[in-house]
Amino acid sequence: MLFSLFVTAREGLEIALIITILLGYLRSINQKRHFREIWYGVAAAAGISVAVGIGLEIASSELDGRVLEAFEGFTMLFAVAVLTWMLFWMKRNSAGISKELRHRIDVALSGGSMAALALLAFSSVGREGIETTLFLFAGSTNESSDALFVTGGVLGFMIAAAAGVVLYYGSAKLPLRQFFLGSAIVLMVLAAGLLTNALSELHEATLIRELGSRPWDTESFISMTSTLGKFLHTVLGYDSAPAIGQIVLYWAYLVAVLGAYLFWPTPRPARPVEAASVAAGQDSLAEVTQ
Repeated sequence: MLFSLFVTAREGLEIALIITILLGYLRSINQKRHFREIWYGVAAAAGISVAVGIGLEIASSELDGRVLEAFEGFTMLFAVAVLTWMLFWMKRNSAGISKELRHRIDVALSGGSMAALALLAFSSVGREGIETTLFLFAGSTNESSDALFVTGGVLGFMIAAAAGVVLYYGSAKLPLRQFFLGSAIVLMVLAAGLLTNALSELHEATLIRELGSRPWDTESFISMTSTLGKFLHTVLGYDSAPAIGQIVLYWAYLVAVLGAYLFWPTPRPARPVEAASVAAGQDSLAEVTQ
């Protein structure tokens, strides 16, 4: 539950920020009548994201044995790759996202193309939605309760939606920069766990023959079949008897990605702020993600 709640809260807030920028800018230029096109695009993006999730579930339900383990393993690897790329893409490009979105709105309005407004919302939100779907599917393969996993996901989206409303109406300042920095680090930890789980799945599918020796065994302390063990396995990639290959991969990924994220030089906004409100659609995402 906590896995899905955190993922949807974090990714959902990115979606909420994008929608808030689009709606806020339209409001600031007295074009609120075009909100409908934005919501059409958002609805279409949500539909595509749900369809991708359903497709993955159907595909996995048709598979079994080593084929299923290979499918889940490669899906986890793909989810980690997409998530890692998106974290760095957002960090590098956030300074210009708000400006670019406003520019594309101006172009659509000047050309009289309302379909372009819907497409803008669809493409911007759809990218985040599909990323969220992939990460949720990859994490759900080790969940012991589907109901709790879904509940966590719904709660996360509700939290993100509430934050989006607060930002749009400008009724409060939220420490978004700190939230995105902290949540990015947590997402990296989740991704590292998925990476080791993927390695285990591919080993079970006999696509990887040898992972090395297993230096310890904590099964008697925290069993893999216990509620705590399953939770730690999903969130942190816990294995009561991890192989050397899993241990090395986990820490190599975490150190390399975290170090690059924290110290890689990125464009800075001209006016630094500690907290942001994007109600008028004028603030840069760089002000809250860097």
